[in-house]
Amino acid sequence: MLNYHLLAECNFFKDLSSESLKALAAISSLKDLKKRATLFREGETGRAIYLLRRGAIQLHKTTPDGGEVVIKVVQPSEVFAEVVLFERANYPVTATALAASELIVFPREDVHNLLATPGFRNDFIAMLMRKQRYLADRLVQQTAQDVEGRLLWFFKEQFGDRKLVEIAISKKDVAAAIGTTPETLSRLLHRLKARKILSWSGKTLTRHRLG
Repeated sequence: MLNYHLLAECNFFKDLSSESLKALAAISSLKDLKKRATLFREGETGRAIYLLRRGAIQLHKTTPDGGEVVIKVVQPSEVFAEVVLFERANYPVTATALAASELIVFPREDVHNLLATPGFRNDFIAMLMRKQRYLADRLVQQTAQDVEGRLLWFFKEQFGDRKLVEIAISKKDVAAAIGTTPETLSRLLHRLKARKILSWSGKTLTRHRLG
């Protein structure tokens, strides 16, 4: 069983009561995932939901022609795959580690048992509603902005207001996450460096201007 303080450190669970956190900790376990390892595949039976503690997880769907569409890059402290609790029995996307990652695993059946308790159910549903509002805001950002705007928003979402950060994921993965090609991203990064907005060298991103 995990120490419930480990869950309390995560922003996603910050508003849960102490009792709900302890109940979640009692059913959870830790899982390590190597870079490029697959956590689950689209269409597989959903047996658990997950909280990313460290690393980066890409969620993508397969198109009819065999291509991939990136839905989201999961950040630390985010819960994902919760759709299998309510809407469907199978995972709707494939989850792949973009960097070595550590996850907290919550078995689906155990979470269902907790949801039978009114206090926990109210806490948990309120938490999911907050996530839905966040996803709605993210969709607006993705559809209303050009590639440069999406990139700058992605960095702000991932790294907050830090000026110097180490990036664990590749430029190819970032391009997929913002819905563009690696070639377009490369040209954009060159322009942003020339304008002294940001520079990306190796695994180090330097943001000269924040906003």
